[in-house]
Amino acid sequence: MIHFRLRCDAGHEFEGWFPSGDAFARQARRKQVSCGTCGSTAIAKAPMAPAIGGRQAADEANTRDLRHRVETLRAHVEKTCDYVGPAFAEEARKIHYGESARRDIYGETSDAEAHALAEEGIAFARIPWPRRTDS
Repeated sequence: MIHFRLRCDAGHEFEGWFPSGDAFARQARRKQVSCGTCGSTAIAKAPMAPAIGGRQAADEANTRDLRHRVETLRAHVEKTCDYVGPAFAEEARKIHYGESARRDIYGETSDAEAHALAEEGIAFARIPWPRRTDS
């Protein structure tokens, strides 16, 4: 795994983990990497300090810790929020505009819909869930 500091075209910075530099490049070209703040898929690597040799064990521990934190977050979201599946964008709009009861929801949406939600000022976050079959 490789860690990159990333920046969207609106200037928001965030971090991402990828199997390799080539994997990041492929995903970015395909617009599969998006800003969690605004949903933009115009993403580039931001400057960051280089990793110094001998850090493989620490990096592996950090990867395990990150995975554990994301799995804990996922369990919390699944326990406390309503799953709306692919209707996420539609339901988020209904909640935002008072057409549906205010509650926490989760589900799936396309990059285009995420961008449209951000443009409308609708607050949401995109979380990259690890596949349950990953070890």
